[in-house]
Amino acid sequence: MWKQAVTALLVAGSAYVNAESFTLSSPAVNDGGTLASAQEFNGFGCTGGNVSPELQWSGEPEGTKSFALTVYDPDAPTGSGWWHWQVINIPAEVSSIPAGAGTETGDKLPEGARQGPSDYGVKAFGGACPPEGDEPHRYEFTLYALGTDSLQVPDNASAALIGFMINANKIGEASFTAMYGR
Repeated sequence: MWKQAVTALLVAGSAYVNAESFTLSSPAVNDGGTLASAQEFNGFGCTGGNVSPELQWSGEPEGTKSFALTVYDPDAPTGSGWWHWQVINIPAEVSSIPAGAGTETGDKLPEGARQGPSDYGVKAFGGACPPEGDEPHRYEFTLYALGTDSLQVPDNASAALIGFMINANKIGEASFTAMYGR
């Protein structure tokens, strides 16, 4: 019995060490830093560039078959936060996404990747646009390593359904948080 417990602890510890090496970063956005006006939405009273930042990652867990990316604002005054971007079915051999990939055409995304809906109502990156006077909001960039080649969701899938499928298939995650206020 104790051998099973030790084995389970060692396996869990190995996964934890591997998870520690899985990192997500951006040359344009520092963890804990402030988003640039390039990542601010252009609409709803905001006048930014609405450009998705370049993202890079490494150290994904063994067994990764694809990735999914989300950008989420838990501080939005909606009762449920705000989804700024969702990208699924990023091939396992990909380790970066270029700046500006989050357009509605998605032509700079890796082949096979699909965008889910943002809470702006489009399948594209939607930049930060917190209400004026709010404390700066947190923007959580999270990359999920998935144990499946692709998420099979309908074209009209909601952010909640995509999130459910991501969580049902994730084997690791890496994230950073940036701030933005007006």
